[in-house]
This record gives sequence, structure tokens and C-alpha cells, in this order.
Amino acid sequence: MNEALRRDLDRFAEENYDAIFRDIGRLVAINSVEGEPEPGAPFGPGPRAALDKGLEIARELGLQAVDCAGKIGYAQLGEGPEDRYLATITHLDVVPTGDGWEHDPFTMREREGWIIGRGVMDDKGPSVLCLYALKYLKERNIPLKYPVRALLGANEESGMGDVEYYLSNFPAPLFCFSPDANFPLCNGEKGIYHGRINFRLPLGNIVDIRGGIVVNAIPDKAEATVKAGKLEPAERVSVEELEPGLWHVTAAGIGGHASLPEGTVNAIGVLVDYLLAQGVCDENETKMLELLSRLHRASDGSGLGVQADDGLFQPLTIIGGVIGVENGRIFQTLDSRYPTNTSGEKIAAGIQALAGEMAQVTLERDAAPFYMSLDNPAVQVCINAYNDVTGENARPYTIGGGTYARDFPNAVSFGPEHPERPMPDFAGPIHGVDEAACKDYLIEALKVYILALIELEKLDF
Repeated sequence: MNEALRRDLDRFAEENYDAIFRDIGRLVAINSVEGEPEPGAPFGPGPRAALDKGLEIARELGLQAVDCAGKIGYAQLGEGPEDRYLATITHLDVVPTGDGWEHDPFTMREREGWIIGRGVMDDKGPSVLCLYALKYLKERNIPLKYPVRALLGANEESGMGDVEYYLSNFPAPLFCFSPDANFPLCNGEKGIYHGRINFRLPLGNIVDIRGGIVVNAIPDKAEATVKAGKLEPAERVSVEELEPGLWHVTAAGIGGHASLPEGTVNAIGVLVDYLLAQGVCDENETKMLELLSRLHRASDGSGLGVQADDGLFQPLTIIGGVIGVENGRIFQTLDSRYPTNTSGEKIAAGIQALAGEMAQVTLERDAAPFYMSLDNPAVQVCINAYNDVTGENARPYTIGGGTYARDFPNAVSFGPEHPERPMPDFAGPIHGVDEAACKDYLIEALKVYILALIELEKLDF
């Protein structure tokens, strides 16, 4: 990157600085957790409202804005054949907030150069960056060999029905990157297994047990109502006697994304181990909770005998996201991110073998891993753009998370998170309490995305 372009990127970022964070705040203000479908709102009113706001921002920036049946939308710059375009893809839906936020999660606030609110990093902040990257191309009259679309999804967190609809009705882009992961660049994603342990055994002393909100998040709270003579609080566990012999037990953990269990504490595991240690369970409940304890005590799957490592990706991870009771029986959801030497079927079969007749282990999602060669010219353009802007000499990596990139024939996930950079104590992770993003890092990412799009336009696809 020449110095003239570097200075111009700095100037553009400075000119648009306040507007960028204003627009992120406009999106954060919308509770876009998936809800019940409504006419014109297939993923509920929240994602619909966020998509409308995203397209409104695109129009304000002078971009063409297209709504695709309320499931996804896009801003476009340039004209050309329908099947000859480049794209970015982000999402405007979010996971539920959970408990423990210092302030309203849907009112974006700033503290010491960080913005805090649900979606600031995953993925409303990056969505705004992509729109402003197109604004730069437009205002600077950058020659476009290929039109560019900033795709705005509305169902990434709970099914990816948005991108399924898009790819069933529109040609895939020649190349696309998804700002929904870590920098510098992710050229491979683990497989994803989602399933459930549906126990068949009846409850006895456990009246109710519940925890977690979504399958792909590690819960920071779990609770149970149990029959017991006397219970005492413990580390991370509080108790309350509702009436003689009936207790409410609450376990506290450290939440986070299912693909990144390191440093988290699964509240369900805390609760399960406490109940086992207190001896309040009958014989059936003890068998069930002992299996769940094996799940929660080791996120690498070793407690269940399903661990795997192929040397290409990081080793397998598995977590339990939601526990509850249906029809008098306990269920536990499962989320595993796995390398190439296993599969969702093998994972489910391994857990089923341990569970035996006391439970049915289901397979509800099994997305195979994907990997893009580092020799791909588009991959080289993106990683070089990152290194040019930051002055680093970083190399691509693979992840356990699942982004939109896996659903496209030629795509990578591309920032803007920096887990290697220190975060202040008040800043929470994606999917966690007090989700935060550094303003300086987001502006740096904007420059990376602009430069990458400029250079991608020079390639022959």
C-alpha cells in the first residue's frame, strides 16, 4: 500500500468516525434475537427491524439496498452480470443477552475507548464497517471490475436460514469474506455437530433443572429445584429454601462462545457436580447426572471418549449449552466443533454408547469442516491487506467457530476480533455479558476491508 492511499484511508476514517459509531449504536438498540415468525418477518420482529435499519443505513450512504424476503438483504455498489460480483457477509441478529449486564445491553455505551452492547462485535459493528467500506469505494470512484455487495443476514445465530435462502435464489459471489471471526484471516473451520441427550429415566428428587439459552453458547447461569433435607451454599452455588424440604439452587459460571470454551465455566456443570456432591439425587438421577458431569468436566470430549485431533485444526471441543425438562424427562443440548478425523455421527454414536438405554442421543446438525488453500490468490490478497495496514507479518489460521464462510463455495472469515490483544476487565466476549469492541481496532479493521476490496477488484476470477 502506497503512502497516499494510507493517508487517504486515515482521512476517510477520521471524517466518518462519529457516524460509524452512531450507526453501530442504531443497530445495537434493536433487540434482534430470533422470535416467532410473522408476516414479512420470517425470523421474528427483531431480526426484521435490524435488517430494515441496516438497509436504511445503506441507503443513507448512497448505496443500492435490496431486501430479500425479509431473510437477508444487501447493499450493492456497481453494476454487472448477476453472477459476477464480490461480497462481504455479516449478520444483524444476535444471541440472547443472558443475565449480569452492568447496563442495558441494547443501549450502546462507551468506556475508555471501548463500546459495549449486544452485537457491537458480533456482528453489528462489522456490518457497519462493511457498509462504510463500500461508501469509500463509491466516494473515491474506485474502478470496479466486479460489483460489490455487503450482504446483511438475519439468521446466522440460530439456523442460517438466511444464507440458505440467498444461495437458493441468487448466484453465489465469486469470492466473499465474512467479518465474523478473528484477525488475521481464517481459511478453515471445524465441523459442527449439534444434538441432544434425551434422557428416558424419570425424575425423583429433582423437581426442575434448567440452564442456558442457546445451543452454541456456554451458559453463565443454571438452576434447579430439588427435594432435600438441608443444603449449604458452595463456591459458585447459592441455595434458598422455598419451603421445608424444597430448595432452589443457583449456579454461576463464566459464559462464552461454544467454540471457545477455554477460560469459561459452564454453569450447568457447576450445578450438576454440586447436586451429585450433596447426594440429593435418587438412583436414576445419579446415573443421568454422572453422564452429564463427564460432558461438562472436559470440553475436549475426553470425559465422553470422543476426543479427536487431526493436526490441521485445533482438537475437538464439546459443550452442553441448554439443559431443561420436557415431559418429565431431562434433556441436554450438545455443541461440538470437530476436526477432519471424526464426524457428528461418530460423536453422537460415542455418547450413545456411554448412555446406553437410559437416553437417546440425537444428531440435529452435522456440518463438515472446510479448508481453503493458502495459495488461493484471494486469500493472499486479504492476508496481505491485513499485514499492510497493521505492519504485522501474520499468517492465516483455522477455527472451531462456524461462520457464513463455510456455506459459500469461495469464502473466508476475516476479522475483526483480536483475542491476542489484551482486554480490560469490564469488556466481555461475544455471546457473553458486557460484549465489547475496541473502537481503535474497529477503525483499523475498516481500513483492512477497504484495502482488501480494492485489491480483490484487480484479480481475475
